[in-house]
Amino acid sequence: MKILNSAIIGGGAIHGCHVNALHLIPGVTLRALVDTDSVKGLKLAKDYQCRFYQDYREMLLDEHIDVVHICTPHFEHKEMILAALAAGKHVFCEKPVAMNSSEIREITQAADHALGLLGVCYQNRLNPTSQSIMSTLAEGSLGRILSIKAVLTWSRSGRYYTESPWRGRLATEGGSLLINQAIHTLDLMQWFGGGVTRLKGVIDRSELADVTEGEDSAMATLHFANGARGLFYASNCHTTDSPLLLEIHCEHGTLQINDNTLWRISHGERIALASDASPDGSSKHYWGVGHQQAIRRFYHAIHHPENADYTDIRTAGKSLNLVEAIYRSSQIRQWIDISN
Repeated sequence: MKILNSAIIGGGAIHGCHVNALHLIPGVTLRALVDTDSVKGLKLAKDYQCRFYQDYREMLLDEHIDVVHICTPHFEHKEMILAALAAGKHVFCEKPVAMNSSEIREITQAADHALGLLGVCYQNRLNPTSQSIMSTLAEGSLGRILSIKAVLTWSRSGRYYTESPWRGRLATEGGSLLINQAIHTLDLMQWFGGGVTRLKGVIDRSELADVTEGEDSAMATLHFANGARGLFYASNCHTTDSPLLLEIHCEHGTLQINDNTLWRISHGERIALASDASPDGSSKHYWGVGHQQAIRRFYHAIHHPENADYTDIRTAGKSLNLVEAIYRSSQIRQWIDISN
């Protein structure tokens, strides 16, 4: 099996999850770290014993690099993805893969004609609780899904935005709460429900209105392709990062994620099915524990494209479409039909 050389663009908080995952995959070497901050980048490259580049375009000229990980602000994703694909690299990008559906279409066209694969990090799909939900629903004993409820209440201070000025700006983040923090929850909801056909949503700015141009709170009612209803609420105005509360009400019982544990509730019994707790405490609990699996699956797909199992650009675009639809619905105060 060929040794794969990787590069990571962006030395922010999330890049450490990628580094840890790469170290656990046999036959993978971290060859380069890219960051516009040369002081930080040089230190990280020294720690990781890899090369440092301040300009990602220079890194792309390295013919020995096979895979590029993009861990940068949202507004940089499209340009970097297109450049890396054009250079013949495989690309693994943090969410959201783009700022809007127009960029999704441009990236999709490039990916369809590229030699390399393009994967997107929707790691929460690979959390033990998410996998257990999908297997339990497929098993069928709970019957038809009637509704899906999700509540996400996290804390983001003014300092979170002022220390990284690209955050909370429409031109650089594309929004705020929905496109950054809550997009994972929307992705899980539409995945469990087989896709969303229409929705009506509202966004608002309250506690963080003085530091962000985007929303700090949002709610929506969703209609799923399988006939179920969805109720969604999210906010960055809490005083702590509470674990996701998600509930799937079925004909013969309920599946509930509460405090990072999945419970099956039926016939008066409450049974724990899975837990998302990080066994070594190496990641923030509210990120989930699926990064390693998502990255491992992408590398497996590079070696075995005939048996690929990763989140591609078309799948990733579905959750971004929901974010855009909620923004639009809030603006015009009407239901929005969704094309899947």
